[in-house]
Amino acid sequence: MTQALDRNLQTQPLDVPSAIVQRRAIKNFKPDAIAPELLRRLVELTVAAPSSWNLQDWRIVLVQDEAQKKALAEAAWNQQQILQAPVTFVFAADPNAWQDREQINQIALETGAWAQQNVDYFNSAIPQFQAMLGDKTREYAVKDAVIAATHLALAAESFGLSSCFMNGWIEDQVKAVIGASDTDLAIAVVVPIGYAADPRGNPGRLPFSNNVFVDRVGTPYEG
Repeated sequence: MTQALDRNLQTQPLDVPSAIVQRRAIKNFKPDAIAPELLRRLVELTVAAPSSWNLQDWRIVLVQDEAQKKALAEAAWNQQQILQAPVTFVFAADPNAWQDREQINQIALETGAWAQQNVDYFNSAIPQFQAMLGDKTREYAVKDAVIAATHLALAAESFGLSSCFMNGWIEDQVKAVIGASDTDLAIAVVVPIGYAADPRGNPGRLPFSNNVFVDRVGTPYEG
């Protein structure tokens, strides 16, 4: 797979710090397809993201079909990057994922990452934690999905692709497009992925003292 990726990219992947510094929101994409081997690698790196209790409560839909892309763009106020990018990842979150953990437990036991006492603890603690969350259950699942989306964006950047985090869409319409209207899934973020047609400069960041603090808000971090 590595050789196939190298042939497609003709460059070495960026390291993580370089990908973080270089990444920008790209609004225009080339029509170039993403090689299947590379797309699979992006998915692998995306689902390597951490999640609360290892619930992996994201539900990710890769929108590639032209008719689906058109419908998704319409649900996002006709933003053209969805139509231009070869694939758009729709990150949904399942607030009920915690109720079905058997496969997760089994995999962790087989890998040796968890002992049976860990599984027993999680089976007791997770329902209590979810009950404590109350109406924030959806919020916590969305957080996990957004963390996974960040992994995708950085992985894409490292392989010479670009991304655009989109938070402008109508949730019910997006759910209809991906066939989730009759579910409790929450749409977390929509991320087109492709080759940039218009590289964008760095718009800059505020000084640390504006929004980074030490111990308490109001005590600025000076670096």
